[in-house]
Amino acid sequence: MAQIHSSNVATVWALCLWSVCLFLLISMAYSTPPGNPISCTSKSTEAQKSYCTISNALNAFPDRSICKFGTVVYPETEDEILSAVAMASKQKMKVKVVTRTSHSIPKLICPDGDDGLLISTLKLDRILNVDVSAMTITVEPGVLLRDLTKHAAKSGLALPAGPYWWGVTIGGLISTGAHGSGWLGNGSAVHDYVQRIRIVTPARPDEGYAKVRILQNNDPDLNAAKLSLGVLGVISQVTLRLEPLFKRSITFVEKSDSDLIQQALSFGNEHEFGEITWYPNQRKVVYRVDDRVPCHVFGNGLNNFTAFRAVPSTALAAKRSLEEIQESTKNASWQCITARTSTAASIASAYGFANDDRNAFVRYPIIGYQHRLQSAGSCLDSPNDGLLTACPADPRIKSAFYHQSAFSIGISKAKNFMLDIQKLRDLEPEAFCSVELYDGILIRYAKASKAYLGKQENSLEFDLTYYRSTNPNTPRLFEDILEEVEQMAVFKYGGKPHWGKNRNVGFIGVIKKYETAAEFLKVKKSYDPFGIFSSKWTDQILGLDQTGVTIIKEGCALEGLCICSEDIHCAPKEGYVCRPGRVYTDARVCTDINRISQNLAFTFTDM
Repeated sequence: MAQIHSSNVATVWALCLWSVCLFLLISMAYSTPPGNPISCTSKSTEAQKSYCTISNALNAFPDRSICKFGTVVYPETEDEILSAVAMASKQKMKVKVVTRTSHSIPKLICPDGDDGLLISTLKLDRILNVDVSAMTITVEPGVLLRDLTKHAAKSGLALPAGPYWWGVTIGGLISTGAHGSGWLGNGSAVHDYVQRIRIVTPARPDEGYAKVRILQNNDPDLNAAKLSLGVLGVISQVTLRLEPLFKRSITFVEKSDSDLIQQALSFGNEHEFGEITWYPNQRKVVYRVDDRVPCHVFGNGLNNFTAFRAVPSTALAAKRSLEEIQESTKNASWQCITARTSTAASIASAYGFANDDRNAFVRYPIIGYQHRLQSAGSCLDSPNDGLLTACPADPRIKSAFYHQSAFSIGISKAKNFMLDIQKLRDLEPEAFCSVELYDGILIRYAKASKAYLGKQENSLEFDLTYYRSTNPNTPRLFEDILEEVEQMAVFKYGGKPHWGKNRNVGFIGVIKKYETAAEFLKVKKSYDPFGIFSSKWTDQILGLDQTGVTIIKEGCALEGLCICSEDIHCAPKEGYVCRPGRVYTDARVCTDINRISQNLAFTFTDM
């Protein structure tokens, strides 16, 4: 009885702590903005040349390596970009373009070696032109999505597509294929609204070692440049096609997941901006019924998504500590209780959407203008308070630290993929609670694109976010189940990884999945024949470096750096060994044999 009482006390304590964290998540409005991804030992020019590093917004690449480089420049004009590229081209110096917040998880921004050049778009942040009659907007690559959509709205125009976090730059988001959700119209990816690009690339010596290429909508090279992974050159201007400003109507509808497989495809055809959030353990889904409505419909709704709000640093630390305790004690039941509490709060608050500027959700539907509902990121727009508050995944403090697996699966295969997830759920119901702590499996609709590295067909995009230990050698609770989901998506169903997310395993053989890969590589060879904008990572994912993306070492499967083939790739001392998958038996996953043994013991006891 003492053990039961102790467990109950722990559960009550967890719920109280989680409730406080949720209240603070929902109510806070101030925050310290994210830090600079670039760090140098000194602000002097000489020091920048000797020792600088760059990381992503999580301050951790998938392999946790430290990316060093020699020099960083901050051009303010296209001419200054030309000068920087010419210098690098002449010296055969490796170059990467970096944005102000550096949100890509893979190593897209890391030049090879320690003496490469970074070209920052921090000061290339101007809105250059809005053509109301042509319904276009021309911007520099460092303009934030937030600023572009607000500026367009002032002219009575709207960008119909966009990712959900507005703290990404236009150059960065089109180069990685960032998108929202929707099959209708031109789809949900911003790069499919690109009309014109000016890009600075290397050139011959008689051309000054660098030149500006102007790509119009009818130029086939635009299909390479508008989603390029940054390997063609430096974008200096982007012109996007807009539409007349419109409103949207949003209602979140909670239902059982019993008919999810039947509903998922039809839902995407019925609602322009629809999406689905799936909670497998709770056996329910939340459908986002989201369509445009006329501008005269009353409402001034606002997207202030809870996970993108400012939070007190103490609350973020407490939330992370709770996760760590649940993982270290392997207390899946506790984790599931926490997930159910979090889910209930998210649904009750409409995920942070509000009916007006008072930041409160009152009733459905939520009606508002496109630029107020598509994206969010209020923690980005806040004064510096010395890290008393921060964005929920700020690496400068103890906060959220996670893996993100995101892959698109074609319509013809998506149903069976979801069916396999349900089979895994039925075998291990508690395995998906770690995903539900991060608002479940997000299912978005991605339309086929003309971009050579874009979606090849209408697809469903599955996004899973889940706990990552600060120690790369520490296995996760139900490590095997989420590894099986990842391998099932990538290999059994041919899922294509989101270029700006995922672990290394997600990119195995990726370029072979693109029918137009040869066309992209042809443009790449023409624009940058010496590969100064390429790196080992981009060569690996583009199939130009045959060593591949996997890294074989002790514990490599725990971080998705490899697929285990030996027990040493897992954590055998902690009972995690390499075993076949439960549903997808071709998978090789790190399985906790102690948990399996306990389950068998319970089964025999019940018999």
